[in-house]
Parts: sequence; C-alpha cells; structure tokens
Amino acid sequence: MKRILSLCLGLAAYVAVPVMAQAPAAAPTAATGKIHGHVINPTGAPQSNGNVTAVPQGKDKGTVFEVNPQGEFTGDVPAGTYTLVYRQPETPQDKQVDHIENVKVVAGQTTEQDIDMSRDAYIKTLPEEQQKQLAEMRKHNSEAMKNNQVVKQLNGDLKTVADDIHAADGARAQATQELGAGATKQALDAKEQEIKAAKYNEVEQMMTRDTAAKTDASILWARLGQAQVGLKKYDDAITSFKKAIDLETTSKKPNPEVQGLAQSGIGEAYARTGKVEDANAAYDAAAKANPSQASFYLKNQAVIFFQQGNAAAQVAAADKAIAASTNPNDPNLAILYYLKGQGLVGNATIDPKTQKIILPPGCAEAYQKYLDLAPSGPYAADAKGILDQAGQKINSSYKAGKKS
Repeated sequence: MKRILSLCLGLAAYVAVPVMAQAPAAAPTAATGKIHGHVINPTGAPQSNGNVTAVPQGKDKGTVFEVNPQGEFTGDVPAGTYTLVYRQPETPQDKQVDHIENVKVVAGQTTEQDIDMSRDAYIKTLPEEQQKQLAEMRKHNSEAMKNNQVVKQLNGDLKTVADDIHAADGARAQATQELGAGATKQALDAKEQEIKAAKYNEVEQMMTRDTAAKTDASILWARLGQAQVGLKKYDDAITSFKKAIDLETTSKKPNPEVQGLAQSGIGEAYARTGKVEDANAAYDAAAKANPSQASFYLKNQAVIFFQQGNAAAQVAAADKAIAASTNPNDPNLAILYYLKGQGLVGNATIDPKTQKIILPPGCAEAYQKYLDLAPSGPYAADAKGILDQAGQKINSSYKAGKKS
C-alpha cells in the first residue's frame, strides 16, 4: 500500500508584517462570540502546532489561541471584525506564516474560519522550489489516497465473495430449509442450482470489475476463476486461474494459498471437462504449492471425479489423498476410503455357485477402513451392505448406522 507523504516546509519567514503584540485570551462576556477553525498546511494535512492571533480591525494587538495537535483552534473574542494571523512556534514576532482578513464575529454566535494554506493564493507566495515540491507531493498523495480507497473497496468485495462462496457451498442445506422436508429431489436440485447461480453470478460481476481496477492482484483473478467454475464457464475459469498463477510466479512474496487455490481450480475445470491427465497435473501442482492443504485438494479431486462418474480417476485420487495425510486414523479420511471402495466396486463379479459378489483387490479393505473411521457415518449402511453381499466379516468396531 502506498504511503501518504508529508513535507516539513520552512514556513517561518515568508511574509513580513508589522509587529502585532499578543495579549492573553479575553474572558467571555455577553458581547462576545466564538471563533473556531482549523489550520491546514500546504500539503493539505492539519498543522499540529503554532498559534492563531485574532487581531481586531484597526488594532495592532490581538487575542492568541493555541493550535492543538489536530490543527484546531477556538476561543472567545468581543464581537467585531478580525484578521486571523497564524504563526509557527519558531516564527519571529515581526513575521507571520499566513493570515485571513475580514473575519466577522457576532455576539453569541460561533464563527467558523479555517486558515487553509493549501489554497492556490497562498501557494503562489511560496518560493518556486517549494511550489514544485508541493505539486509533486500532491500528485503522490492523490495517487496514494486513490489507491487506498481502491484497496479498501477490494477488501470489502473479497469479504463479500468469501461469504457468497460459503453460501454456494451450503446451497443444498439452504434449499432444504426453504422448501421443507417434503420437497422432491427435483425441486431441491432446482432450488440448489438457483442459489448457486445467484451467488456465483454476484462473485463474477464483482471480480470482473475488481480485476479491471487492479490487474496485479492474484487473489482477485483466483476468486473470479472460482465463480466461473461455479457457473460452468470452464475455459474462462482456466484463463483466470492461469492469470493468478502468472502473477504469483513473478511476485516477490508468492502466496501458497493463492497458488494452491488457482491450481486446484484449474484441476476442477479440467476434471469436469473430462481432461483427466491435465486435472491430475493441476491438482499435483496445488499440493506442491501449498503442502499444508495437499490432502484437502486431493480429497476434492476424488469427490469431483466421483461426481463425474470417473471411477478409475476417483480411486487414484483417493489413494493420493490418503497417502498425503500424516494421520492414517484421521476421521476426515473416511470419505476417501468410501470413495475408493465405490470406485472399485464397479469391477466386482458374481460367484456363479454362491451368487455372492467377488470384490476386486482393495475394495473390501477400503469399506472396512471407512467403517473403522466412521462407524456411524452417512455411508456406513451402504458399506456394510456391500460387505455383507460379499460374505465379508464386518470389523467388530462397526456400529450399525441408519442409511441416509
């Protein structure tokens, strides 16, 4: 983020004026009014020190008000017309930094009057070199402020995007809640897709706008890719994800989370379009880029191949995800063993004598491991049923669960 600069200007001795003696602040009376204002330095920032003298018209003495750290001054003076004179602490008494004339104070009222040294009329009184410095600083500060506003807007959008993606992930639950338990599967499917489409469309619109505003932010491109995958715009998603990866590749501080998100996003886009080898390569790249989330990426890979009906790819992905885990007894691995079993069971045969199914190598073990890790899991009844049909003894740790 750009830093807004300030300039320490030597403003002590620019305009010589007759000496104006200073007197203590007058005690308020019924015929007094209040002066209130701010001192703004040539950079446009509050001036945090010095004093303001309110000099009555035709007089050479005035009432002094101190300028606080926020650049503010205030005080009571008799009703009348004044010249406000600003001095810095080091300004000689026979000189001034700036002044404002014809300030009218009305009894019982507050007169607002700033001393704004960023005005053109004051800037023109400064030496040419300082005018150049101020012009350059104003340009820099303007760009910095604009950039800060953009970043603030982008961060707000990213928060909204995260909420939308989370809502899209929970679309099924929301659909069930809205339609009720008696809704048909067809109605639930339609409602779920409606919710997802609304959320992903919003994300796509925001990220399309934001990537145009800040083309070098990799997370924006990655989030845009996520929305495009959700909308089944797979070619567009791959382009967006690759843009994020390109930016990360040239970054001085690459972000593993963004790299993993983008690579796994490419993997999903390829998986959903039947490009298994490309999908595998992308998911492997995601795991390599962000090892702490390797099991998560590979688990998603197995789930997506399951959704696509690619049993062989599903089994291979499940095996990779299981191997990536550091804890073989992690309950989160249960779904992977079930997916592995489901991918293998399609190769089962029937024993012509016993009419029992003959499971291929690794299938029974996968279902047994699922039951071991999730004895009451949502797929426990399915796993037990298949093992029963194969004449397999169920692990003693299995407890029958209800089929969901």
